[in-house]
Amino acid sequence: MAASPDSNDNNLRSVDAGPDKSESDHAESAVTEQVRPAEIVGSLDTDTKIRLVSGKSFWHLQPLPDFGLTEIMVTDGPHGLRRQETTADHLGMNAARSATCFPTAAALGSTWDIDLIEEVGSALGVEALDQGVSVVLGPGLNLKRHPAGGRCFEYFSEDPHLSGKLAAAMVRGIQSQGVGTSIKHYAANNHESHRLVVDAIIDERTLREMYLRGFEIAVRESQPWTVMCAYNKVNGTYASEHHELLTAILRDEWGFEGLVMTDWGAANDRVAGIKAGLDLEMPGSNGAFTQEILDALDNGALSADELDRCAERVVHLIQRGQQHTRVDSKSDDSHHALTRRAGAAGTVLLRNTGVLPLSAKGRIAVIGAFAESPRYQGAGSSQVTPKRVDNALTAMGDRVGADATVTYAPGYDAATGETTLDLIESAARAATDADVAVVFAGLPGSYESEGFDRPSLDMPAGHVQLIETVAASGTPVVVVLANGGAVHMPWAERVAGILECWLGGQASGSSAVDVLFGDSEPGGRLAESIPHHVAQLPSDRNFPGLPRQVQYREGLYVGYRFHDTAGVPAHFAFGSGLSYTTFDWTKPSVAKPKVSRLRKTASGSTGSSKATETAGSDEGAPIDIEVKVRVTNTGDRAGSDVVQVYIRRSDSVVYRPRQELKAFTKVHLAPGESSDVSIHLDRSAFTTWDTVSHSWVVEAGSYDVAIARSSVDEVHVQSISIDSDDAVATSVGPRGFVADDAEFVTMLGHPIPAVDPDRPFTRNSTLADIEATKMGRIISDRVIREGLKRAEHEFPDPDEATIKMFKSALREGPARGLVLMGGGVIGFDALDRIIEGLNGEWRELGKNLFETAKSAIKKDG
Repeated sequence: MAASPDSNDNNLRSVDAGPDKSESDHAESAVTEQVRPAEIVGSLDTDTKIRLVSGKSFWHLQPLPDFGLTEIMVTDGPHGLRRQETTADHLGMNAARSATCFPTAAALGSTWDIDLIEEVGSALGVEALDQGVSVVLGPGLNLKRHPAGGRCFEYFSEDPHLSGKLAAAMVRGIQSQGVGTSIKHYAANNHESHRLVVDAIIDERTLREMYLRGFEIAVRESQPWTVMCAYNKVNGTYASEHHELLTAILRDEWGFEGLVMTDWGAANDRVAGIKAGLDLEMPGSNGAFTQEILDALDNGALSADELDRCAERVVHLIQRGQQHTRVDSKSDDSHHALTRRAGAAGTVLLRNTGVLPLSAKGRIAVIGAFAESPRYQGAGSSQVTPKRVDNALTAMGDRVGADATVTYAPGYDAATGETTLDLIESAARAATDADVAVVFAGLPGSYESEGFDRPSLDMPAGHVQLIETVAASGTPVVVVLANGGAVHMPWAERVAGILECWLGGQASGSSAVDVLFGDSEPGGRLAESIPHHVAQLPSDRNFPGLPRQVQYREGLYVGYRFHDTAGVPAHFAFGSGLSYTTFDWTKPSVAKPKVSRLRKTASGSTGSSKATETAGSDEGAPIDIEVKVRVTNTGDRAGSDVVQVYIRRSDSVVYRPRQELKAFTKVHLAPGESSDVSIHLDRSAFTTWDTVSHSWVVEAGSYDVAIARSSVDEVHVQSISIDSDDAVATSVGPRGFVADDAEFVTMLGHPIPAVDPDRPFTRNSTLADIEATKMGRIISDRVIREGLKRAEHEFPDPDEATIKMFKSALREGPARGLVLMGGGVIGFDALDRIIEGLNGEWRELGKNLFETAKSAIKKDG
């Protein structure tokens, strides 16, 4: 199994380590006496082992001072660290230290640039060292099953191959600094609504080929220190206690060597979790599960060996996370510059009638409050306190100096997106008097966040009205978008240019201006399709589904797999993006190489120079197909292009999308420069998941290999023949792209599961559930008021997204969260008695509410 260069366990070296160990390994060995985790755990009593498999606090693991192991810290950080300065509250939302806010995954995904993302990861690792953080909780690589998912800004792509390769690059970059990562959220966490209780019903083939494949790629190619399990159920079992996911697939099949932790508050049945391979419950729950674990050990439901295995992995992580030296990175300027460069590289030029790049002369109207108050990151647990923030209005003034006149009209309220007649008329006058109008628009922060999904892909009505009014002025209009997820663009053909900048981090204002004036190229290509309308998408029929169940009836038809198969064109296709220069692709070919070889590449099939072994990730006879093309920059500007390789097969015993991305590489070329691109496709490029043998198989026969600029822009298609002795069972999918009941039963291989009932109430009943009773409404009202009061205490001026996130977390979360995230105010015994009361034992309920209130008052002083 492949492992990243830094994945060796530095804390397990023997005293007589051989000459193959690096100088840094020897230096670390000299600092701390090394003891094997099994030896440490073997010397611990049971109570200590149980404490060890739960966090000490919100962000820290338990220390083992007798073995020289201090507590280590983990913290959020998909696109920048969120290390809290003060003691974390029950939701971990206290003020955080400032850190570089890099572009979000939505923007980084659009770079298609393995080396750049690895560089961003390395910078994140440096800042983690500087702040004493041992594990960065990221990257996120859940698929964008539906573009309205509230957390789409935290994820790379709608495609598992692209997601996995980019996540692996981020992991390698961060871990190159001796800091761990936690790829998340494993698995099938594809929307936010009721995420702690919803059951994702997915057929085996779709689960493997779409929702696990990216995780598999990242694990095999980068060996992250940890994996974070998701909140939701997967086919009836919580991810936190899913033995097939956590052990059979992750460890036994993929060879994962690290630790599995929960998402915060995701533990459901801790005994079942330990048996399944869930090592660490986060955050610490003040011993909430201790008695249940002890009882299970006593009655044989849990073995001592099962507990020991989890404890050993926790010790292993603590050993790896010990930081014996601190760094003072002094990297503010260089990391800001990297953010600026990465923001431009992820900017996608969707439309250009010739207006771009802009001239730094004449009269420029800057319209839209985002130009002055930028939207540059998402909300929720990934929200970074930035080192500084550039805005486009200032950056544009600095760029043009005295050579141009810049006028500004806000056009709308930055927080809400709402506008007035006066604001619209002022913007129209500014546009009419200008040579070009640049409108900054998109989604306000209140529109998308962790914790809730968007009800539509519509931009605020005020933004749309502004764009359409300015577009009617007769002045060429360029729209610069800031948004974490795809948006409807009914106005697209009425403007001269569109830049999709996503959420580009703290330097997003400057990077947008760099691209507008051609100081940087628009280097992005879409990592997700942008539909004309969300109602076209088959996933929309079951999004977000019922509160307790979502059915993935679209199967494999997600994103471009749907658009290209159904003949329903996206507004802007997956992989597409314009440039300020032109490229000529010549000498394309697809063939078996004359000399078979074991290839090495960081991105699987991208041709990166940073190597980790990846061949043979799927068992079976080896396959090596070489794809070649010469890319020449025929323009007068430097630029980059992305060579994409798609595989398709029309005559198959299994249902397939028209085509699937299987390889890519990004090339950067000076004017007139050429690059001979060579990409190798291995066995994994041709496999499908077989639900009879439960394995990856290759169907023998003819395949088309398409060398393309996007999913709809082919440069060369060539048929090849693949030999295989694999037995491939017939697989039937949704003929209308959304499976009916009979088709879905066939895909699942069993009847459609019944939805969990709302009654009787259980630990997994939500506040929304118990509001069906009078006493439940009283309890829910009190919990929500207290939760929001705490939010206001920690956020003196909370934005709307934060308030919405808190409300949804409280109302849609399970009752067990009151124990796990309540700081010890209430235990499971008290909660269970309250639930019994809600189920009809009113006298017992009143008694326990009184006792719980007394305990809370005593605990709070």
